[in-house]
Amino acid sequence: MANEPKVNLEKLFELDPYLKSHEQEIRRRNTEFRGWIKRLNDLEGGLNEFTQGYKYFGLHIAQDNSVVAREWAPGAKEVYLTGDFNNWQWLATPYEKLAFGKWELKIPPNPDGSCAIKHLSEIKVIIRKQDGALVDRLSPWAKYVVPPPKELGVNFQQRVWHPPAHEKYMFRHRKPSRPRALRIYECHVGIATEEYGVGTYRNFADNIIPRIAKLGYNTIQLMAIMEHAYYASFGYQVTSFFAASSRYGTPDELKYMVDKAHEHGIFVLLDVVHSHASKNTQDGLNQFDGTNAGYFHDGSRGEHPTWGSRLFNYSEYEVLRFLLSNLRWWRDEYNFDGYRFDGVTSMLYHSRGGEGFSGDYNEYFGLNVDTEALIYLAIANYFLHEMDPNVITIAEDVSGMPTLCRPTEEGGIGFDYRLAMAIPDKWIQLLKTKSDEEWNIGNIVHTLTNRRWKESTVAYAESHDQALVGDKTIAFWLMDKEMYTHMSVVSDPSLIIDRGIALHKMIRLITHSLGGEAYLNFIGNEFGHPEWLDFPRVGNNDSYHYARRQWHLVDDQLLKYRFLNEFDRAMQHAEEKYHWLDCLPAYVSWKHEDDKVIAFERNNLLFLFNFHSTKSFTDYRIGVELAGKYRVVLSSDDAEFGGFNRIDKNVEHHTFPEGWAGRRNHIQLYLPCRTACILAPQ
Repeated sequence: MANEPKVNLEKLFELDPYLKSHEQEIRRRNTEFRGWIKRLNDLEGGLNEFTQGYKYFGLHIAQDNSVVAREWAPGAKEVYLTGDFNNWQWLATPYEKLAFGKWELKIPPNPDGSCAIKHLSEIKVIIRKQDGALVDRLSPWAKYVVPPPKELGVNFQQRVWHPPAHEKYMFRHRKPSRPRALRIYECHVGIATEEYGVGTYRNFADNIIPRIAKLGYNTIQLMAIMEHAYYASFGYQVTSFFAASSRYGTPDELKYMVDKAHEHGIFVLLDVVHSHASKNTQDGLNQFDGTNAGYFHDGSRGEHPTWGSRLFNYSEYEVLRFLLSNLRWWRDEYNFDGYRFDGVTSMLYHSRGGEGFSGDYNEYFGLNVDTEALIYLAIANYFLHEMDPNVITIAEDVSGMPTLCRPTEEGGIGFDYRLAMAIPDKWIQLLKTKSDEEWNIGNIVHTLTNRRWKESTVAYAESHDQALVGDKTIAFWLMDKEMYTHMSVVSDPSLIIDRGIALHKMIRLITHSLGGEAYLNFIGNEFGHPEWLDFPRVGNNDSYHYARRQWHLVDDQLLKYRFLNEFDRAMQHAEEKYHWLDCLPAYVSWKHEDDKVIAFERNNLLFLFNFHSTKSFTDYRIGVELAGKYRVVLSSDDAEFGGFNRIDKNVEHHTFPEGWAGRRNHIQLYLPCRTACILAPQ
């Protein structure tokens, strides 16, 4: 990886001529990006060397059982290591100061040849600040960190992870190839259990991954894996960036879980948080070397005003090493296949993305852009894709930054996908504020199709954000308290439940087929999981009641949740068969406000939606480009999906040569109210 990055900015301007007026800024950013790559090639022997910082820093036990430990602590006056191994004598084992703020410690083996520091023994780094005060810290490179016994307070403890060779987990399954089209199951290991407690890696591997595979998802996106001391932060206040969260099990059990996903052919994405870090000092990165700088900006630029967290200094050489090595670590050690970058909007702007974005290009190329963070993201994407062409990176960005999902050689930031964050907001807004009759069909279509040309998008109707306490899932917005009384197949019929089940399926299918080039669902939402998601905290008396998934609801054949689950499964398998995601966006030929009907074609499939609450249409005319005969291959109204069997899938629909709605041909067919269907040419 010591090659110079290629440059072909003209391709970017061909795709979007409006960017030409910002060519100077795009070239400046690209020059800055290539300057970093050249510097790392010249000084470090290339990105391959630079991104293996985890092999140099932190604590390492050699073959001969000697120990070497290194830290970057430029603001420290002295550095020591303490722990079980030296009876917690804080100043007994000092580090030696090296150049550039680095510190090194070497401990020879015991006289009998054994290691002075044992597997699972506790250690701490002691920092003498410039004013002489001593503070205890966890190494930023800690690989295993555990919660303390209750009587010792709340600060997590660093444990040495060095199991004997015969106990180490060895991967058994090859990594799957990059999926043709991503169908992502966003999930959280801790809540993936019915029990009142924290789910485990092993439970997830053995019980949840088979469910996900059966549903037809080919990718999982794992939240809250990087260690976070506060469980209720949902994993977004990271304290130890190299430690797999111990609350779900050991590092080897995480490897078992990733391996199990690979056995099922499932691609595994890590939800990576490089946008900010927890403010914790004793078990986080904050003030590691006794100063307010180090890994972060000093002053207001280093503080996130709404998240109450610290912001990285992306222009600092050792911070780049730390973050890039962190990405590398999760791939090298745990076999992760790709990354979903959290909080990208916050990184990209000095305002931290707190404002609304109008789409004016000046917003994306002006002084509000934090180009140091932007260039870090470009370096990260360039390095990840150079190291592994199969890697996938996804950006959580609400601003619509142009070039975000174009390659770095075009002057882009290099992500493969961005999240379509406006889509779930639109569905919640409609369900919250509008009656069905007030839904603006044109506006729904606009929201689902409003994305940048040739910048791939992950569409979703709801993610973990919409499931959190204080909001409601789509199923809950649709059906609310009726879910507690009328979800049994033997209970009295309920118009609220009928409407909820019908719209839940339609919202998912239109989002899946019209909204992007990939699709995402949050764990349990595929079957309309009731209630919100809320982790144990002081405000709920540390209850796990809402921090789990009630799988019995979907497994119970007497409950209607299974109808939603079956439709979701059929939808994923239909995409696998007919390939509508990895192709050009759909052509929308029909959006009728009074009829509430939407029709579009994608990859020669015809998608039809009748959102009308009461009107069904016979012989409804729909334009279609491809002549021939069509048959319904998926109908939301099938009885197995909780529908009313009003659509006959055995009927062949023949086209008529008269054009309609800008298409060369048309077909006429029955469109029942609140149904969606897909027709495929035969």
